[in-house]
Amino acid sequence: MAMSHLALISTAGRPVRQLVENRTLYESHNVDLAIYDTYEQAQRVRLDAEQVLYCGMLTGKKVLHGKGDYHSAFLPNESFVMSPGDVVEIDFPEATEQAPTTCLTLAFSPRQLTQMSERLEQQAPLLGQQDVWQHAPSDYLHTRHSQATQNLLMRIVEAFVHGDNDRDLVLNFGLNELLLRMMRHYGVNALQTMARQNREQTPLTAVLAHIEDNLHNPIAIDTLCKLACMSRSKLYQQFANLAGCSPMEFIQRRRLERARTLLQSGQSVTQACMNAGFVNLAHFTRRFHLHFGACPSQFLLRVN
Repeated sequence: MAMSHLALISTAGRPVRQLVENRTLYESHNVDLAIYDTYEQAQRVRLDAEQVLYCGMLTGKKVLHGKGDYHSAFLPNESFVMSPGDVVEIDFPEATEQAPTTCLTLAFSPRQLTQMSERLEQQAPLLGQQDVWQHAPSDYLHTRHSQATQNLLMRIVEAFVHGDNDRDLVLNFGLNELLLRMMRHYGVNALQTMARQNREQTPLTAVLAHIEDNLHNPIAIDTLCKLACMSRSKLYQQFANLAGCSPMEFIQRRRLERARTLLQSGQSVTQACMNAGFVNLAHFTRRFHLHFGACPSQFLLRVN
């Protein structure tokens, strides 16, 4: 329901000036919101990021081509973040006048990210790793976002496009929450990179390395506590600070993301289920649908 409502917002009442990347711009709270509609197939359309650029897909499908041979489908309910100076080229394989491909971008200044980094360092400190929040953004961030993030985007777009008595409050809190979610993704990515380089670097890198090595096996919280030399309450607090969730919820997310990667690599639904640490195919299918908005077989069809 939220997806169709957001798509309705994205196409209503905007003049068509061009058929590829027809841009409608809104500005408020030192942030630019642009909504792009494309009405015909196109290839290698260039996008340059002058600021930190958050992109959210609404309808249709894009294929992104970037630095370092980066190549990926970009689908609804996904986020893609570019750093200042980044360039991508975009294909529009499905766009038509009757079913346009639509996405939004939100441009944030580096100062806004610095302020959020400083707030996180003060309010969500990570043991043994005080500078993790300074790692964002240094590279592309492409992730399947949660339904909560999708609902947040819907509220932000509604506030930009329509406005109401609470517009300023919605934008102020909504944009900060979106920044927080984005920074946490970068924080997790930074620590995972550190864990691959040296798992003993901090208590959390030891825990994250163990999780990555054992997604296909049962993972006990007591084992994670021993690795981190933390009590259960302290471990839960550190995961809340880092990822905004409990350790078990984080493990569940990583298993779903691993399954998604395995499906993209050509494994069958059953193989991806088992190799990502799920033991029940029906349970896996339900969790996958809740997280990604499509069952595994539908996801395969959409990606391919």
